[in-house]
Amino acid sequence: MSSDASRMRRALQAVAPGTALREGLGRIQRSHTGALIVLGYNEEVTSLCSGGFELDVPFTASRLRELCKMDGAVVIDPEHWRIRLANVQLLPDPSIPTTESGMRHRTAQRVARQTRLPVLSLSASMRMISIYVGELHQTVEEPEALLSRANLAVDTLDRYSQRLDEVLQSLTVLEMRDSATIRDVATVMQRMEMIRRITTEINGFLDELGSEGRLLALQMDDLLHGSASQRALIMRDYIRDQDSIPTAETLLSELSGEKLVDLMAVANVLSLGVFDVADLDRLVQPRGYRALSLVPRLPWSVIKDIAQHWNSLSDLREATVEELQEIEAIGPYRAKLIRDSLLRQQEMADSGIVGW
Repeated sequence: MSSDASRMRRALQAVAPGTALREGLGRIQRSHTGALIVLGYNEEVTSLCSGGFELDVPFTASRLRELCKMDGAVVIDPEHWRIRLANVQLLPDPSIPTTESGMRHRTAQRVARQTRLPVLSLSASMRMISIYVGELHQTVEEPEALLSRANLAVDTLDRYSQRLDEVLQSLTVLEMRDSATIRDVATVMQRMEMIRRITTEINGFLDELGSEGRLLALQMDDLLHGSASQRALIMRDYIRDQDSIPTAETLLSELSGEKLVDLMAVANVLSLGVFDVADLDRLVQPRGYRALSLVPRLPWSVIKDIAQHWNSLSDLREATVEELQEIEAIGPYRAKLIRDSLLRQQEMADSGIVGW
């Protein structure tokens, strides 16, 4: 996430329902007055200010509303939540381009582009809150509209999660039968990336909803339970060069919508060597990270040592208790536990029952 995008996200969180700043903005809206607010206090900001008066008082919604009755801008220090300047005239570089027409919004956009700090402009006539950060501009929506869109996104997430459970269970059965193909792996990763993108969108809604999004956050956490760990384990299972996993994560997130529906593109992000559609039906073997993660009380360090010792899950299943004990930190009890767990997973997969 770029610095401007992260600052925008923090600004949206600051003006979310339930915060003191949003309460102050709400009071300004109800009084049908406008406001120009800079969320940042440094030498660059003070150099753009003319007139007004200096303050150093704790931020409160009532103080903000009273100070915004005057025509000038208010400068807030968001690190300590103190009001530093009030009724100041902002004088940004006039050569900075702006797409706005109203004087308050033109000033806000120019100050934001010059300082890279969040600047809020509240329209007196339209009662709309606009946030500018660098080149970014976003209008704050009302909670009712945001909740409606967020609920639609959560419904979509629910459907994709159900579909992911189906393809993930299918992959598990095929892995235990040594018949998993690149197509199966790419399909699972495709679904996981789609879910990650939907989740990112919902998180954006939650940032703006603040206290109004508590129930949605709980619902989303329930839908996503364990999905991040499953994604990481599958990448470790099928990307042979473990050092390239972060790069693969980045490349997968950067795939366009058109490329994401192309299983060949997804497979090549995982370095599975797909050059033709027929290659998608080539058999592929997991390393065994996901299967080992189901062994009770097995530390991650031991899982990595085991997966690095055997080339595939198929070879690992053939390992005897004595061979497992050759790995450091694996004694007779733990070796038998691993062996029994892998056999039980095999039996469940053969019967079509998978408890992942």
